Formats: sequence, structure tokens, C-alpha cells
Amino acid sequence: MSKIAIVYHSGYGHTKKQAEAVHAGALSVTPTVELIAIDAEGNVSEAGWASLNAADAIVFGSPTYMGSVSWQFKKFADASSKPWFTQAWKDKIAAGFTNSASMNGDKLSTLHYLFTLAMQQSMIWVGTGTMPSNAKAAQRNDSNFLGSFAGAMAQSPSDSSPDEGPLPGDLETAKQFGKRIAETAAKFGK
Repeated sequence: MSKIAIVYHSGYGHTKKQAEAVHAGALSVTPTVELIAIDAEGNVSEAGWASLNAADAIVFGSPTYMGSVSWQFKKFADASSKPWFTQAWKDKIAAGFTNSASMNGDKLSTLHYLFTLAMQQSMIWVGTGTMPSNAKAAQRNDSNFLGSFAGAMAQSPSDSSPDEGPLPGDLETAKQFGKRIAETAAKFGK
């Protein structure tokens, strides 16, 4: 049975909601899925680090701020140099997700950052595996409306509360993504 850890930072609650959707999707495959929040000071508890080291798959999540991850996530990433030094996360499954206020908002830059972190850790990256909803008949709440293959993207209007955003289609995308990550970890025997 695969152990999956979802480590994320959420500044206003929108990315937390997306993390919870990834969590729900992964739970549909395996009961051993843990959410690990990076706190407002950019820290993860010792128990959180232990869970990350014990996980078979690690999913990274951060809002997109100014074209990249939040400084709190960056602090966590810098602290991950300790497991990097011993290659503790080598060959673990990795994936990532992000949320921003704009439809584009340079979310792909954030996903590239998360991908690069995973590659530095010698991990195996999993994309969404979901075709984009990009036909004329597509609606904003269709799955993968934002058309991302590298990881799950969500959009929450800047003046919305976490109850209002991310939108249902983006949360469904995150849920499908969590399921895919868990299924991939199981296929790898992780």
C-alpha cells in the first residue's frame, strides 16, 4: 500500500482547498495519504519531515506569487537539501499543483520550479494525464479547463474567499490528479 504525502503552503486558503481535493482523489485509491501544511513562517514539523521521508510519493503544492512559489514554500524547498544530501527521496513519485488569481498568472513557472525541485531530489515526476477542455463546447467548470499537463492548475479570483475558489472544475481536476498520483505510485510498487 503506497504512502502519499501532500506538502503545501496556502497563504489565503485557496491552495489548501486544492490540496484537499488532491488528497480526496488519492484517498480513493489508498487510505495512507497525509496532508502536511507548511506554516506561515515556512516551517514543517519534525513529524511532517518524517512523513515525507517515509512516503512513497510526495506531492508539492504552492500558490503562484509573482511568477513562482511562495517564499514559505521556497524556505521548505531550501530545507529539503538535508534529504537531498543523502538522496532520501530518490525514486519516490513526485507531482505538483498550484493556484493563482489570474487564468495564466505564470502558474507554469511555479510548476517548473516544483518539477526542478523533484528532479534535484532524483524523483519520478507524474503529470496530470488529463486532456484539456479546449473545444468550443468547453465550459469553465470542465476538468482541466486551464490545459495543464505538467501538474494541476487552479484559478481563484483575487477577491474570492476559499468558499468561492478554486472553481469546481479546477477542484475536480485536482481530485483526478490525486487519483492518478496514487495509481502511479501503486504501479511502481511504491
